Amino acid sequence: MAAPTRTPRARWIEAALRALAAGGPDAVRIEPLARTLGVTRGGFYWHFEDRGALLSEMLDTWERAATDEVIERVERRGGDARAKLRRAGALTFSDDLLPVDLAVRAWSRHDPAVAGRLRRVDNRRMDYLRELFGTFCSGEAEIEARSMLAFSLLIGNHFMAADHGSRSRAEVLELAAAWLLA
Repeated sequence: MAAPTRTPRARWIEAALRALAAGGPDAVRIEPLARTLGVTRGGFYWHFEDRGALLSEMLDTWERAATDEVIERVERRGGDARAKLRRAGALTFSDDLLPVDLAVRAWSRHDPAVAGRLRRVDNRRMDYLRELFGTFCSGEAEIEARSMLAFSLLIGNHFMAADHGSRSRAEVLELAAAWLLA
């Protein structure tokens, strides 16, 4: 008789991140996750002590994906700083990472520990932007302003409902990116 197979830890974390993105931290519950995965909740305890441990692992996974993995992918492809900036923005706010990022931002408004994590992630992202902008901008003030504007554009764009006259949102974003990278 074959030994029973366990649902891998990574699948629990992935399902929990999807639940977070869909419904916030209150949607990350063991029983619904087990149903989603088609397993019993007992399998959860092979990997995690409790829900708090899962939440911590989720944040660890998000943090690595949102910083280390994005930077590694950008650097591996190479190119000049402008190409890296475009790629970093596209990867950071991709369809995979954006919903979780927005959910973490909402969660951070009510949880100081999550706010601390978010601050660490955003600081790492800003440091990378400063490094890249620093290769073609003159002066600390310009580097900081462009970094702040680029990051704000990428985040704020997802909260705007404004129309852009005869231009599409994509066209306006491209114009803004071209201006920032000039």
